[in-house]
Order: sequence, then C-alpha cells, then structure tokens
Amino acid sequence: MCGIAGFVSPSLDAGATPEVIASMLSLIRHRGPDEAGYYLDDGVAMGTVRLSVIDLATGAQPMADPSDRYWICF
Repeated sequence: MCGIAGFVSPSLDAGATPEVIASMLSLIRHRGPDEAGYYLDDGVAMGTVRLSVIDLATGAQPMADPSDRYWICF
C-alpha cells in the first residue's frame, strides 16, 4: 500500500513549499511508512509515501527522466 498527494496551480505562488507537501504527506503516512519523497516546482507539488515491498533499491519516488525535465509518481 502506498499513497500520493499533490496539486498543480496556474499561480506560481500557490504555496508549493516543502512544509505544505510534508503536511499533505503526513496525513497519508499510514499508507506508506517506509519512505517518503516529493517534487516541487513553481505551482506544482507532488509527493509519495511508500510501503517498500518490491523494487526496494530503485523504487524511490517521485521518479524523473534522465534530463530531470519530466517527473512522475504513481
């Protein structure tokens, strides 16, 4: 079991801060107590909490493509 949280806003000052995403993830921490990660950019915040069951070494999220242009969490 894992969890994702986030938002996208056209406003660049939408409050995408580490404190905001940490607060969002703390509300779903029970869904994935082993690991947490997030990505922040202007008007974008996304994060995950993870229960590490499979792919322990390389399953950290959010994941980026090699150029760090595209990010995903699932």
